[in-house]
Amino acid sequence: MLGDFLLRYQAILQMLAGAFMISFSAIFVRLADVEPTCSAFYRVFFGFFFLLAIAAWKKDFTKPPESQLFLIAFCGLAFALDLFFWHESIMYIGPGLATLLGNFQVFLLAATAIIFFGESARPRFLASLPMAFFGLFLIVGLDWQNLSSTYKTGVYFGLLTAVCYAVYLLGLKKVQADGNRSPVFALMLVCLCCALFLGSKMTLTGDSFAIPDLKSLLSLIGLGFFCQTVGWMLIASALPKIQTSLTGLMLLLQPSLSFIWDVLFFSRPTSLLNWTGVFLVLIAIHMGLTGKAPRKSHSS
Repeated sequence: MLGDFLLRYQAILQMLAGAFMISFSAIFVRLADVEPTCSAFYRVFFGFFFLLAIAAWKKDFTKPPESQLFLIAFCGLAFALDLFFWHESIMYIGPGLATLLGNFQVFLLAATAIIFFGESARPRFLASLPMAFFGLFLIVGLDWQNLSSTYKTGVYFGLLTAVCYAVYLLGLKKVQADGNRSPVFALMLVCLCCALFLGSKMTLTGDSFAIPDLKSLLSLIGLGFFCQTVGWMLIASALPKIQTSLTGLMLLLQPSLSFIWDVLFFSRPTSLLNWTGVFLVLIAIHMGLTGKAPRKSHSS
């Protein structure tokens, strides 16, 4: 009986487990006593070696065509900028809100699909946009003028995270569609490129690669293994088996849990108004994910 249940809902359970693991990424960043860019570097650096080990175990090495190398490098750059802005945002406004802001990539992707790919939107999607921004307004505070400059900077970095994340997802989708490679190998190459970009930035600006203590080392290893490797592997393997609307609903577990971890672990001050904003943002993200008309079938 239990076996039948697990088999029937295997993809759903994988998706929820992946979202659960990724929700801890911001917590690992806060626990690691290193600079934001350094934590981003070690996330993909350790993630690359974990993915390399998985690829070696599965004997999954397929050399990408030369035409794909530039796109893979572009994905690595976009992901490097995504991680840089997101990790900086965490230091200013905390992991919960930083993660929520990063999830505004949903609307950027939808707008790209409508404007550039000719997809149509249903009224519920259009209605989700003002709801999302009103929810954001409640989360960051009603008196924007009296907020500190550092808090505002964190909000801006969070929104830049959403832009870079959307670009990264579009690029990665193109890589996988054209190359027909497994998610393991594609993620491994992107992690390598991302680590090279972040490492180069740290070298040029004189940032330290030092990991000061065991707690920081374990936090960074956990970030690379549980979040960058296992979490994304679970989600990637489940995506083809789950309807898009259900996928969007389940992935909302990640930002909502991240905000809750921020409150529980770091005592983030949160009022009823803030919680109302969180609720509206999550509902709006769900509406944005499920409020697009189905794609027209076409040959690729």
